[in-house]
Amino acid sequence: MTTGRQQRKARPAAAGAWLGILCAAFWAGSVRAAEQPLVVNPNTGLAISGFDPVAYFTDGKPMFGRPDLELQVAGAIWRFRNEGDRAAFADHPEVYTPQFGGYDPVAIANGKSVPGHPMFWAVTGQRLYLFYSDDARATFVADSGRIIARAAHKWPELARTIGR
Repeated sequence: MTTGRQQRKARPAAAGAWLGILCAAFWAGSVRAAEQPLVVNPNTGLAISGFDPVAYFTDGKPMFGRPDLELQVAGAIWRFRNEGDRAAFADHPEVYTPQFGGYDPVAIANGKSVPGHPMFWAVTGQRLYLFYSDDARATFVADSGRIIARAAHKWPELARTIGR
């Protein structure tokens, strides 16, 4: 086989290897995202107490979803006010799902996992954050960048301990 032919044959194998690596990385990232803990009511299976996660963005306030407009994603039941909100969430759950699975980022930044409450919330950087109290929300709003960075650093370790 000529050198030119050997090089041409090697390219598809190398491309296949890179494709395999990219697929494995994507799959591993998807598994990690799916394994992230999420605040869910153990009695009802509802995420964020049945509030519509899209309404925080579209209406600027928490609004209850309807039992006839539900969607099951990431092991939780999500409720929505209308078909449009349900479709938006179905297309992009990573955008509308509360960050840190609905756990309070202020508590996470301090090394604790405390479920947030849907009535104490903020949308920052086009992401939804829930808090356990209005004081925690005020602390977050005063220095959100620093708190998000600290919480993001501590979250992987805390996430492994939730639910054990």
